[in-house]
Amino acid sequence: MSYGNYSGNGHQNGQPSTNPFAGSGDLIDLELDNHTPANPTHHPNYETSHGRSSAQTTPFADPENPYSSYSGQQAYSGAPKSAYDPFDDHFVLSDEEYEHDTTATGTNSSGRQVPLLNTANQAKEKPGFFGNKRSNSEYIDMNQGPAIQKESDFDIRRIYNSFKSKLPFSSRNPSNIPAVDTRGPRQIFIMNQGANGAFGYFGNYISTTKYNFATFIPKFLFEQFSKYANLFFLFTSIIQQVPHVSPTNRFTTIGTLTIVLLVSAIKEISEDIKRANADRDLNRTRVLVLDPSTGQFVLKKWIQVQVGDVVRVNNEEPFPADLLLLSSSEPEGLCYIETANLDGETNLKIKQATVETSSLVDPRDVVQELSKAEIVSEQPNSSLYTYEGNLKNFGPDGREIPLSPEQLLLRGATLRNTQWIHGVVVFTGHETKLMRNATATPIKKTDVERIINLQIIALFCVLITLALVSSMGNVIKTQVDSDNLGYLYLEGVSKARLFFQDLLTYWILFSNLVPISLFVTVEIIKYYQAYMIGSDLDMYDEETDTPTGVRTSSLVEELGQIDYIFSDKTGTLTRNIMEFKSCSIGGRCYIEEIPEDGHPQIVDGIEIGYHTFDDMRSDLANTSLQQSAIINEFFTLLSTCHTVIPEVNESTGKIKYQAASPDEGALVDGAAELGYKFIIRKPKSVTIENVLSREQSEYELLNICEFNSTRKRMSAVFRCPDGIIRLFCKGADTVILERLSQQEPQPFVTATLRHLEEFAASGLRTLCIASRIVPDDEYKAWAKRYYEASTSLENRGDKLDEVAEQIEKDMFLLGATAIEDKLQDGVPETIHTLQTAGIKIWVLTGDRQETAINIGMSCKLLSEDMNLLIINEETKADTRLNLEEKLSAIQEHQFDGEDGSLDSSLALIIDGHSLSFALEPELEDLFIQLGARCKAVVCCRVSPLQKALVVKMVKRKKKGSLLLAIGDGANDVSMIQAAHVGVGISGQEGMQAARSADVSIGQFKYLKKLLLVHGAWSYQRISNAILYSFYKNITLYMTQFWFVFANCFSGQSIAESWTLTFYNVLFTVLPPFVMGVFDQFVSARLLDRYPQLYQLGQQKKFFNVKIFWGWIINGFYHSAIIFVCSMFIYRYMDSVSSGELTNNWAWGTAVYTTCTLTALGKAGLVVTMWTKFTLIAIPGSFVLWLCWLPAYATIAPLINVSQEYRGVLGVTYPSLTFWSMVFGVSVLCLLRDFAWKYFKRRYSPESYHYVQEIQKYNIQDHRPRMELFQRAIRKVRQVQRIKKQRGFAFSQVENQNQEKIVRLYDTTKKRGTFGELSQQ
Repeated sequence: MSYGNYSGNGHQNGQPSTNPFAGSGDLIDLELDNHTPANPTHHPNYETSHGRSSAQTTPFADPENPYSSYSGQQAYSGAPKSAYDPFDDHFVLSDEEYEHDTTATGTNSSGRQVPLLNTANQAKEKPGFFGNKRSNSEYIDMNQGPAIQKESDFDIRRIYNSFKSKLPFSSRNPSNIPAVDTRGPRQIFIMNQGANGAFGYFGNYISTTKYNFATFIPKFLFEQFSKYANLFFLFTSIIQQVPHVSPTNRFTTIGTLTIVLLVSAIKEISEDIKRANADRDLNRTRVLVLDPSTGQFVLKKWIQVQVGDVVRVNNEEPFPADLLLLSSSEPEGLCYIETANLDGETNLKIKQATVETSSLVDPRDVVQELSKAEIVSEQPNSSLYTYEGNLKNFGPDGREIPLSPEQLLLRGATLRNTQWIHGVVVFTGHETKLMRNATATPIKKTDVERIINLQIIALFCVLITLALVSSMGNVIKTQVDSDNLGYLYLEGVSKARLFFQDLLTYWILFSNLVPISLFVTVEIIKYYQAYMIGSDLDMYDEETDTPTGVRTSSLVEELGQIDYIFSDKTGTLTRNIMEFKSCSIGGRCYIEEIPEDGHPQIVDGIEIGYHTFDDMRSDLANTSLQQSAIINEFFTLLSTCHTVIPEVNESTGKIKYQAASPDEGALVDGAAELGYKFIIRKPKSVTIENVLSREQSEYELLNICEFNSTRKRMSAVFRCPDGIIRLFCKGADTVILERLSQQEPQPFVTATLRHLEEFAASGLRTLCIASRIVPDDEYKAWAKRYYEASTSLENRGDKLDEVAEQIEKDMFLLGATAIEDKLQDGVPETIHTLQTAGIKIWVLTGDRQETAINIGMSCKLLSEDMNLLIINEETKADTRLNLEEKLSAIQEHQFDGEDGSLDSSLALIIDGHSLSFALEPELEDLFIQLGARCKAVVCCRVSPLQKALVVKMVKRKKKGSLLLAIGDGANDVSMIQAAHVGVGISGQEGMQAARSADVSIGQFKYLKKLLLVHGAWSYQRISNAILYSFYKNITLYMTQFWFVFANCFSGQSIAESWTLTFYNVLFTVLPPFVMGVFDQFVSARLLDRYPQLYQLGQQKKFFNVKIFWGWIINGFYHSAIIFVCSMFIYRYMDSVSSGELTNNWAWGTAVYTTCTLTALGKAGLVVTMWTKFTLIAIPGSFVLWLCWLPAYATIAPLINVSQEYRGVLGVTYPSLTFWSMVFGVSVLCLLRDFAWKYFKRRYSPESYHYVQEIQKYNIQDHRPRMELFQRAIRKVRQVQRIKKQRGFAFSQVENQNQEKIVRLYDTTKKRGTFGELSQQ
């Protein structure tokens, strides 16, 4: 008897389903089967939305088409999946789409009450393959009302489209086109662009840029002037234009501000051009469009696809727009779609064309039947789960066919396991449901920028105070000493007018306390830091040719301050690849390669350890052993008990298994590799080939008892080649073990359980395998009851479950399988390092609880010594009670450990249903208190919207914490955009997340260096550059304030105005750049070696309010020292060799030079890494000033510029007083800074000071290594924990009537001319 292979139905772990996508209630298939318009012969009540009134430009004409010879009659041979997924849209679920409605509840298969989506569609029972499906609209705690999306009165995109349509190159003139009627249904003429053109439907152009021609100037200026410094200098520039007020040149501030804005504009434009280039690549993706004149499909760009076009989408290709399914290559118009981009689920969803159109496989038939047809459709709206429409005038008899969400193929989904589909375009471009849910890229501000803005307000208050003091001083001085100030001709001048005029003068004079070049300096530094991050070869993914990209360079310093990481699982931590890893058969464990400590040995009478698959083949070949029969039965079950479709490549003869579940595919592939190849599926049988014996065996398929989350198992009844009826069953160990026979011995239970614990400890997904022989009489009686249950009109699903229970009993345990959900490279090490760095990691996944825990264990998010706090409640009251009990227990035991060791041992596991309650205002405080106490949090069965809500809640409640979200699919975009920093992975799910994120990386492991090295460097560099920029300005410009007490409060400038401007532009501009670009306070190797250093950023050690004002006060101190010393020096030593006295400009030049040298000297004390660039920036800048002054002081007066410098050069450079003051006073100023630095390092060192010494003296770290011992201890603890928490490999979508679907296929028949598989 020859046996075969299995591929599991891939369901998840057995908890009552709370995942909105667990059943057919997925992102696309909500109420598909049950939907029928209330009156199919009349027009349905369509949902409407306020559509845009302007027209979109017609897509560009396609140049010479190199694919014009493509014939729709050619059979499709299968397109390989490209490395670049062209669906690159910004997709985010809008909060508006969901409304809480406590009155709408439904019951899932477990009987739990869950909220339902309240749609406008009145679902009715409908016959067909989906007719017996249960309620599939179970979307956790969200209710969908009628999808009506209103546009705001001020819609930039609408204004821009209106403007664009009037340009000369626009192919439409909106003035001749009536506005789209949003009051009634949309009318679409199929393959009749002339008729559709009258309605002005949007083209298929997609734009995700931040700006466009109409919005750049207002949005850019708004963003720039939201920075208080720029706003401050704008007012200063205006004040300078007032006559007789400015003590300096009237154009110095406005000129500098213009340069600052230009540099920022260039940076913003360059980053937006990158987004536009990505949009262009997307819009130029090609798809086959039916030409009605020739009856052939021709290749066109996506941008040329229009409403009403009929398109052909081939296997592995994304849908270019929202389509209505007409026909497919599969029986009865079935097709499989993957919605991983939308909901993160890797299980395939099933769509089905209407019976009337499913036969349209020939392009000529499509043209003939649809030439006069039209679609009356609902207006574009944001509801992803509903659709209503009618196909009218179909065929020669002009039939009217109702359309439902069962035929809707959304942009963003991808065709899988189906050679091709034909679909008609109903919504394009920004009118697609995806783009209706899209949100604009948010403008994010960093924590450092927020602090700067607040401190600039404080500095402005200081400036006003200084101006008030100076103005009042002037008024008082002129009043008191009026007798001695007659030469000023102030008699009769209003003191109030004098006061306010002085106030404006001093505003301008002290305005440079805020460095005008600060933000442009910071922008350039960040831009170059982003360039260096992108150039780091350590973060370059060679396999996919993906470098790290920083799309929003303004956020680089926040990478060094992250407190929380919110991560998706599928495609981010895992690869979306399932691999048959190991199996336990007859008490023996088999694996491809035996691990180092995994050789078999007997412990307590049980064999532990592994044998190789070669050993298994030897055991199988020895038919005298009982083990041979067990192995044979085991793989026969795997190769037959499944719903996989074998697809044979006619050219190569290789079989590709089309599985709706990745788990099933892995098991069938694994069995085939081990000699049991599933080769043929017929409606009533399956055939497997034993590769070892080269025998083929046919098994008659009698019944399938499908998986659901309550049963946690699936089974199939076969009549085997020997005539015996056998029940093959696979499922979770908990449900299989309790259904084993009690009358006959079960010799393998203990060993199998031990192996299951080993599998689960390694994070593998497990299934138990069992079988039984069913007597003919028992089967006949059971089959009758099964038929009655399957035809029941009430509670069909529950009755089928009850009947299945009657035959799934008295089974014999054969063994277990272990599937590895392969992790991305380096994920465990990365997560462990990030947790060591003090970052709390929350994983938000759609997987069920057991699977999520196993993945958490395997990726080291959860450790064996953690206490798992599990919240899996049915009601809000129970959720509240659970949260309160856990918080009370933690508070009772919080002093049991040392130094917060209790918090570091806690991990919170919460499912989506409980999470929906925990996110409500009444419970969110309890939830965040508990979550903040835990080292790790895993949220299971969550929807895309819940991901964003969790991030927003933590962001709102933990205001001092910075959040990073990382994901790889469109379902992660809302979470990514909600966080302070969004990181997208260019993964298998496409580029949506990467294009919507602030930073894109190739793999999760690069996050470690991105944060611990580049993030820490960027934060420290930016902090020092900003602090230094404020310090150097205050050091110079505060001397202006001290000077007013010596110049009778006249507002006299201490130095020439252009020289004051050059201070920031030339002579101290380079040190901030060197600090911000090249400085390294600790090397990359040691930052990686000591991840605890990352906590410097979390604790804001380099930039906070206290440190900021410390630098400010230091600047005040230095300016006071310089001014006082210069006054005393030049009071008694101001004579020159000719006997003349130096004037105030010579003295001002000495003060200026001293301030410059002091500021540069301070920079020398701050930097920690001296390079050639540091030498150029610090000593070089002072040399530049010393060379500049003679040239400028000589040339400028000759051209009537800077007349103040006449004669200054002759009394400064030759003067010993000048040089003594410059160097002597500078050393005096910096003596305090040097002493403070010595004190800090000697008596109060920070953690990084120790590491700097290790780096400087190359001290070796000889910490003891106990890895093997620690690994053994972890294994023991983990096995003890896994005894309570084991996952199982089932991730298939429930209730899709898989038995009826698989019975449609006969793979022995050849496909037709057009690649279609005929219906049986």
